[in-house]
Amino acid sequence: MSDTDLRAYTPAGKHKLPPLPYPYDALEPIISSTTLRYHHDHHHKSYVDGLNRAELALVDARKKENFTFIKYWENELAFNGSGHILHSVYWTIMAPQGFESEPGRCTVKEINKYFGSFDAFLDQFVNAAIKVEASGWGILVWNPAWSHLEILTAEKHQNLTQWGSIPILVIDVWEHAYYLDYQYNREEYVKEWLKLINWYEVENRLRLAMEGELPLVIGERDSE
Repeated sequence: MSDTDLRAYTPAGKHKLPPLPYPYDALEPIISSTTLRYHHDHHHKSYVDGLNRAELALVDARKKENFTFIKYWENELAFNGSGHILHSVYWTIMAPQGFESEPGRCTVKEINKYFGSFDAFLDQFVNAAIKVEASGWGILVWNPAWSHLEILTAEKHQNLTQWGSIPILVIDVWEHAYYLDYQYNREEYVKEWLKLINWYEVENRLRLAMEGELPLVIGERDSE
């Protein structure tokens, strides 16, 4: 097994909550330290714990050849696994205010090629995120089946996907992501949140996605 294979492989039940790449107060005033601490330390951790429980329950089911509760555990696997992946990406593509970045060459090229212009992309992304029904996500993905970017929304993060798509830029619009800071005003949150995007990391993620890779922490598989 190569070093790459060892790095990519996570045994069943061994997922870990990734650390934030900045202090709790780094995103203020757009995202408060209270929201960030609660969101990362409790909400995200619950997805990691739920994913581990589901994987271990399925290991046990295979050993005992007892799949009585397969429907429940498969749902837990999808819900918690998707939550863990999207939250991990969410933390990495934000940066403290004052951290200036611009969309990279590959990002601009692929956005312009598919959406027509950066403004057209941004308009669609913002409106998609604002208008997600109930709770969910706005997600820019690379779809290797089409070899282009796409914007998806998810009312639940395991639903409304395109199989094989790799998330590049994600915004969490579940109420726990913004309600303490913005109450019911999701539109204000989404528009303010744009100021936090770390376009260097988006560029890095796009390049890696085009090679079929999806790191969960910054620097895990940096491109050269």
